[in-house]
Amino acid sequence: MALADRSFARRRLLTTAAALGGAALLGGTAHAAESPEKGPQKNWPDRFPLPNGFQPEGIAIGSAPFAYFGSLANGDIYRASLATGRGSVISKGPGAGHPSVGLKTDRHGRLFVSGGAGGDLRTVDIRTGEIEKSYAVGGTFVNDVILTPGAAWFTDSFAPQLYRLALDRHGRPGAVRTVPLGGDWQQGTDFTANGIERTPDGSALLVVNAFADGGTLMRVDPRTGAATAVDLGAARIPNGDGLLLLGRTLYVVQQQQNAIDVFRLNSAGTKGTVITRITDPRFRIPTTAAAWGDRLYLPNARFDVEPTPDTEYDVVAVRQV
Repeated sequence: MALADRSFARRRLLTTAAALGGAALLGGTAHAAESPEKGPQKNWPDRFPLPNGFQPEGIAIGSAPFAYFGSLANGDIYRASLATGRGSVISKGPGAGHPSVGLKTDRHGRLFVSGGAGGDLRTVDIRTGEIEKSYAVGGTFVNDVILTPGAAWFTDSFAPQLYRLALDRHGRPGAVRTVPLGGDWQQGTDFTANGIERTPDGSALLVVNAFADGGTLMRVDPRTGAATAVDLGAARIPNGDGLLLLGRTLYVVQQQQNAIDVFRLNSAGTKGTVITRITDPRFRIPTTAAAWGDRLYLPNARFDVEPTPDTEYDVVAVRQV
């Protein structure tokens, strides 16, 4: 891993005190996740390896039981079968300094990739592995992405702004526009914005803010960029990373805490109620989550160890709430 990427990993590991504080404030009942046992997935692996030295961060699962992972080391994309756990690199990345961070896939066979410290965002043809388009947006750290009708939205972790990539009715990418964040948005001097999702009713965006109020969720108007803090009660998400919304249930991956905090949102996404916290002894700083069947799949980023070409990485599956 390049020096800049190592620095990024260290920045993402917030202090143990902050992690413990977030756990105390959550107020829910922590429980260890049980191994998935229902349906046709019961014989599928609930843990499988990624290539040594891969340095995973993002995960995406589309309409078929295959997961896609991005590499922080060189931007490679790895695809694994959820049924067998076996996989291979399907797309070579741009190289060192141009990682693949957050990922999402659409129904047209296209993968949307956040370029991290490379300051870019990319689209990849899943069938050929070719990079279709690359946009140099000049971002300081393009982190995560969510797809909405008509656009792909990307966060920037070190600048108060989002990037909106226009999509036509066939999902083909067009122009990129920078949307400044305002309203209640508080930009820290270090890592601030992280995961991104839509509200249950699709009217707005949800963005993790690691700085504001000890770590919270912001509801962002996509037309204006105006942000309003979501009412999570006493809960805090200081290590909030990837977000996953299933219906009105929001899963927040709290990477350094080796946990997933689960909230029930109202339709507009203005208020969230704690449901529970999922923990698992196999978690080794998971970063993001994607769903298939009754499972959540998470890559272990292992940000607490110095990465080498021989560092082992894996993916674990836990039951949805």
